[in-house]
Parts: sequence; C-alpha cells; structure tokens
Amino acid sequence: MQRLYDFLRRHPAWVDGFWAVVLFGISVLGGASTEESRGTELPALTVPVMLLLSLVVALRRRMPERMLLLALAVGAGQLIMDVATVPADFALLVIVYTVAAIGARWASRLALAAGLCAAPLAQVRWPNEDVGMATNLAVVIFQTVPFALAWVLGDSIRTRRAYFAQLEERAARLEKEREAQAKVAVAAERARIARELHDVVAHNVSVMVVQADGAAYVLDAAPDQAKKALETISSTGRQALAEMRRLLGVLRTGEHQEAGEYVPQPDVRQIEDLVEQCRDSGLPVDFRVEGTPRPLPSGVELTAYRIVQEALTNTRKHGGPDAGASVRLVYFDDGLGLLVEDDGKGAPHELYEEGGFDGRGHGLIGMRERVGMVGGTLDAGPRPGGGFRISALLPLKPAH
Repeated sequence: MQRLYDFLRRHPAWVDGFWAVVLFGISVLGGASTEESRGTELPALTVPVMLLLSLVVALRRRMPERMLLLALAVGAGQLIMDVATVPADFALLVIVYTVAAIGARWASRLALAAGLCAAPLAQVRWPNEDVGMATNLAVVIFQTVPFALAWVLGDSIRTRRAYFAQLEERAARLEKEREAQAKVAVAAERARIARELHDVVAHNVSVMVVQADGAAYVLDAAPDQAKKALETISSTGRQALAEMRRLLGVLRTGEHQEAGEYVPQPDVRQIEDLVEQCRDSGLPVDFRVEGTPRPLPSGVELTAYRIVQEALTNTRKHGGPDAGASVRLVYFDDGLGLLVEDDGKGAPHELYEEGGFDGRGHGLIGMRERVGMVGGTLDAGPRPGGGFRISALLPLKPAH
C-alpha cells in the first residue's frame, strides 16, 4: 500500500485522469439509465458536455485557470442549451477546490463567485414545480454549501502551503546566515592567529638577530659573552617554537593533541621576563609596576603582554643603537594602564601615518585590534624631542 501511495503521489496527472474516466463513465451510465426510464434518448449535447467536464477533472492540476474558464463555459452552455445537470457537473465542485488551492487569486475569487451562483441559476433554469418556494430555497442552500466548503478547504490548503514555504525559506535563510557567521568567525580566528604569529616571530627573531650579531662581534675577544648570547638565542628559539606550535595547533582539525604539547598564553606576570630578555639582548629597559597586582581576565593579560612585546620589538628595530625604553604598568580599580616609551630616533614619519611601524604598517593596526577586542583605548605616536610613546588603558569589563 505504501508503494502504491508513493506512486500516486509521484504521478498526480494519472490519478486525475483515472477519476476523469470514472466520472465520464458514471455520467454516461447514469444519463442513459435515466433517459431509458423515460423512454427517450440522450440529447445530442449531453455527451460533449460530459466529455468536457471530465476533461476539466483530468487537467485541473496542469492548467487550473484554463480549466475553470472551460467549466464556466460548459455550465453557461448547459443553461443556454437547456442541457440538464448530469453527474459530470461534479467537476464544477472539483475545479472550485483546485483553483482555491493552487490557482491565481483572480481565478480563486471567480471560482467562489461561480460556485455560489451555480445552484441558484440551476434552480431558476430548471425549477421543481412540484414543491413550494421554501423547499426550493432549502435545496438551493443545500447545493450551495458544498461549493463554499470546497473553496474554504482549498484556500486553507493554499495558506498552509504558503506557511510551510515561508518556514522553509526562513530555515534556508538562517542556514545561510549561520554559514556566513561561521565564515566570519573563521576569518576572525585566522586574523587573531596571524597577529599572534606576527608578535612571536617579530619579537623572538629580532632578539635572536641582535644576539647573533653581538656573539659574532665578541666571539674572539670575549668568548664568555658570546656563549651567553648563544644561550639566549637557543632559549629564545625554543620559546618561539613552543608558541608557534601552540598557534599552529589551533589550525589542525581532526587531530587529538596531548595537553603537554601546548604552552599557556603569556600573561602580565611574564612581562618582567620579557623585559629581562630585552635587557639581555642589549636594550636598557626600566620596568615599574604601580598599584596592587591582582588577577586579570585572560584577554586583558594577553593583550597587555603583546602590546609591550610589540613596542619593545619596534624599539630594537627602529630606535637606534643607543635607544633605551621604559615600561610602566598601573593597576587601577577598573582597569590596567600601560605606558611604553623609548628615546630612540624612531621609524620614519610616514610609517606612523600608515598606521604602524614594522615596515608594513601592521604594528599599530594589530595593537588597536587587540585593544579594541577587550574594549580598551590606545594612544600611540612620536614623543616631543624624539622617541615613541604608547599608552593603553585596558578595562576589566569589556565595553557593551
């Protein structure tokens, strides 16, 4: 039975054709038996009327508006040619339902009007003189109700289909929005990882280059200093590899990484180690902490560390041989303040205007993006008399 039901759903035209044949057969047999009981033959126009009305049922889904007009024309022809009603007139009820369900709006309204007028016109054209006025009126009402119910049922199905179509459209739109949001999230994560890699590579590689140059310079004259520089290069390289392994691990999919393969993200407490590393590389740094240190949100701590790291890296790159820097952390009640200054010659002025000072304009852009992510503010620019100054305020609660 399920296979039969599925077959009928896939071939609705065959179903309509079958019922059209059944309706035509019932009309012919019923009309023939009626005329035989009267001792007469079927009128010449009766069979064409039956055939056309059966055609209406057969093609009602393919062309509902045209079949409605054909049914109305056949009905009008019956009234004019005095062709009495036959079982095939049931097609009028079927086409009213069909047009209300799937036809155009104008056709639906026309079908409703025609259905409401069919019974009164038939009663006027072929009145039953053996009963009184009240009985004829009851017959008209009884015959009109099925047309009204057929139209209401069809219109309800139209509304239901439109509702489900709207739900499907909304679901498809939400799915597209989710895909777009996922792409935005992926792009944001890639941008974050790119900033992290920039900070790690720029800082650690610059330290390694400075130490390597120093080791080469004092290799013969001061082997101990050269050895210390090589040790610094080794430790800095390991730290860079560990951080890069952590960042690149985020990009891996479908792999289970051991917890030991990742290192914690830098925080405020490690700024002192960062400053000490810069001192070892030959950059004098004055580091001070004001206020009472306390735990901060991880995003704020990582942002603070990366800002100091970027600022000191650029001091080494652009500050000149005799540059010095100062780092100041201030714990406020509602946030963390950062002040990083240097007295070097600084990068060319056009790099400041481009939004950064790493040679490609990415330094300040990355800082501003980090600060903006935690709802903070950043002020950066050249100092009067030379050098560069970076001031940031990182709130404990993100801005809404």
